[in-house]
Amino acid sequence: MARHVLVPVDDSEPARAALEHAIEWVPADRVTVVHAIDDLEADYAGVVSENDEPAFFAAVRETAAEYERSVETTVVEGGGAADAILEYVDEADIDAIVMGSEGKAGVSRMLLGSVAEAVTRRAEVPVTIVP
Repeated sequence: MARHVLVPVDDSEPARAALEHAIEWVPADRVTVVHAIDDLEADYAGVVSENDEPAFFAAVRETAAEYERSVETTVVEGGGAADAILEYVDEADIDAIVMGSEGKAGVSRMLLGSVAEAVTRRAEVPVTIVP
């Protein structure tokens, strides 16, 4: 059975650690890296839309290449980052999620809550949290 692993990322050290963990330690035929943006964040912070690609995706591909792997990348947008991630999990037939323990900090995180916690509580697939 093919395994499809999802790695939600932002441009943070925990996200990079989660990506490396997924690529190196999780047996998977497919690894998809997703950057989830909240509709509110996109509207007010000028964050990329689904048609754009974050600059850090180049570093994501370089990291995968270091492990002689390839990854798929995508951007999803929703009413909240956790909601967007979980919707993608359902749509893309994801078998497991590997994500960093925390990403953004500051006011945005206080307003939106912990994405990792929300995904872990609500996901219907196994979730690995990487510190």
